[in-house]
Formats: sequence, structure tokens, C-alpha cells
Amino acid sequence: QVRLVESGGGLVQPGGSLRLSCAASGSFFTINAMGWYRQAPGKQRELVAVITSGGRTNYADSMKGRFTISRDNAKNTVYLQMNSLKPDDTGVYYCNADIRTTDTRLMRNYWGQGTQVTVSS
Repeated sequence: QVRLVESGGGLVQPGGSLRLSCAASGSFFTINAMGWYRQAPGKQRELVAVITSGGRTNYADSMKGRFTISRDNAKNTVYLQMNSLKPDDTGVYYCNADIRTTDTRLMRNYWGQGTQVTVSS
């Protein structure tokens, strides 16, 4: 059973920073792209950033320059460093990954359970 478990969310004041982590566990061969999505209240889930296994990154325009995605392949973990946070960044942040599992040998897409980020004074 493959799982993605996020951590690091919480309440932060505008202008503050948070670092999210997401670790993959279970039985798998490889992890390809890993990414972060967020869902604000009353809105659809949207892409925040994605990183390939080779380290290539892509960001949503509104996050460029403020957020940094990185990964540690040895730890099967992806991170999201969020700086200069704004109230509009409030939402549930979800980890996402393409993982080839050992049971099916197929590449499948997985989601974490989400972690709440609230930016408020």
C-alpha cells in the first residue's frame, strides 16, 4: 500500500514562511514527478508546483519567486518552501506523485490526505 503523508501546515501571519513535507511510503520501484496542489475554500484544486525525478521544476505563475519545490530522492520526500505568504495562499495543500508500485508494476498517480495552511493576522 503506497501512501503520501504531508506535514508542516499550520497558521502563519501574512509575510511569514512555512515548509511543507511529503513522504512516500510503501512498496514501489520508482517515483517520477512529485508535486503540490492546493484547494482554497470554494475553489477548485490548482497546481502549485511540480518537480521531476531529475529536478526540473514548474510553478504556477502566482507562486513564482515565493515558493520553492525540492525533493530528496533518497528519502522519497518532496518539500515546498513557502515565503512571503499571503491570505490568498490559504487552503488545503495536497501532495501528488506518480509512482510505479511493486505489486502491479504500473505507474499510478497518488494523492496525500492534505495539510491545512492558513495565512491570517
